[in-house]
Amino acid sequence: MTFASDRLTFILFAAGSAVLALHPLIWLARTWTAPAYASEGYVYAIAVLALAARSVLSGPATAPGDQRLMFGLLILAAALRLLSQILAINLVGGFALAIDVYALGRLLALERRPSPVSPFWLAVLFLFSLPLETVLERLVGFPLQMVSASLACRMLGWIYPETICSGVRIEIGAQDVLVDLPCSGASGLLLLLALFVGITALRRPRFAVAVLWGAAVLGLAAAGNALRISLLAAGLVKGLDVMAEPAHTAIGLATLALVALPLALIYKPDARPARLAVNPRPLPRLLRLPSAALCFVLSLWIIAQPAQPVDVSTPVAPRPLPASIGGQIGRQAPLSPLEIGYFRAYGGVATKVQYGPLGVNRVSTTSPLRHLHSPDACLRGLGFDVQFLGTRFDRVPSSVYRATAPDGRAFLVSVSYVSDTGDVTASVAEAIWHWLNGRGDTWSSVQRITPLTLDDAARSDMDAAVLVALDIPITQEL
Repeated sequence: MTFASDRLTFILFAAGSAVLALHPLIWLARTWTAPAYASEGYVYAIAVLALAARSVLSGPATAPGDQRLMFGLLILAAALRLLSQILAINLVGGFALAIDVYALGRLLALERRPSPVSPFWLAVLFLFSLPLETVLERLVGFPLQMVSASLACRMLGWIYPETICSGVRIEIGAQDVLVDLPCSGASGLLLLLALFVGITALRRPRFAVAVLWGAAVLGLAAAGNALRISLLAAGLVKGLDVMAEPAHTAIGLATLALVALPLALIYKPDARPARLAVNPRPLPRLLRLPSAALCFVLSLWIIAQPAQPVDVSTPVAPRPLPASIGGQIGRQAPLSPLEIGYFRAYGGVATKVQYGPLGVNRVSTTSPLRHLHSPDACLRGLGFDVQFLGTRFDRVPSSVYRATAPDGRAFLVSVSYVSDTGDVTASVAEAIWHWLNGRGDTWSSVQRITPLTLDDAARSDMDAAVLVALDIPITQEL
């Protein structure tokens, strides 16, 4: 009877954990495969599995895991999963998976094996399997851009005294060098932090030591990114196409390796003294089966809760797109069923109109953190190959992309982000940052899409007509 009860308890606990983890795992796997995310998080998940397997295979633990701690961690993961379900924010469910990783690490007593690994830092390493780069760029991308621009401006000033800096815009002579999202440093920062966390998981230093080294890593990442931007800027001034591949990636990898080398060679902290192994007290036998049953029922209740997101856009009534532009009559393009469902669930409004060779897409929302995205994310999701060409400041700030369709057709995509208070920016990160700081209630992304083969003069005239028709403040005339 006791054996059967213990077995049922284990099954109920395992089933409850699996129910809570299923949707976040499916979402996480999708971020690794969906082109819109462009995430390589599976590399970090494999690293976590490899480190855990190395520790388990090294030999038995000197003490068993703590059942009471496991129960508490399961409750914490369940609370995060409930929050994720109600707010419809998948990333919160991803954090719950990291708690599961920590719980499994403690259950397997990875820190007490012949080849020990810190369960806490292993769970932190797992966080890098989430699409953190996208989140960083959207939430703090603009401050990262400003820091990168400030440091790069100082470096460039030593070589080019005529360097002029204005926010994220750097001018050297007549050459514009904008520190846009690809140069914000989020990617390099995450790679360097992942290396630091991986070493920390193996070395297991005191927490205070790890925090101090973590601060140093942040400084290294900022310096490395500033050096990368400076090299790119110097290349542009010399007339080199350093924004094209493989030059752009090669410069990024070289500067990243330069700042990662000191970390790999110097960061070898002493391990924290091992605590005395104490056999943890298990849950009282009378509470085991009821607790497991409660967790299982709770998990089913959590996944059944309807989503009630708080970041839903209020009704928006933007100025209608013009009936014609440049003599071309506008033809309304329908939204896809996926787009219709998305805007019905989260508010906001999208409009697509085709004016001959010119396509205009506009998304307006009072919740830009959820709705506004750079064109490359959306276009990659549709199977396009997308290349960022840079930022232009003629008339209005605009980010420019080249998008090649699966059938080989190439398009030029320009996008600007406009607020109801008249702010205009080329960066979605800057738009979100201004919104978070109370500048503008309603923000709109305005995309102008033309065939790459279209005459430049015709494209410029159509672009100007769109700006005038939508009352977008023109900051600089051609």
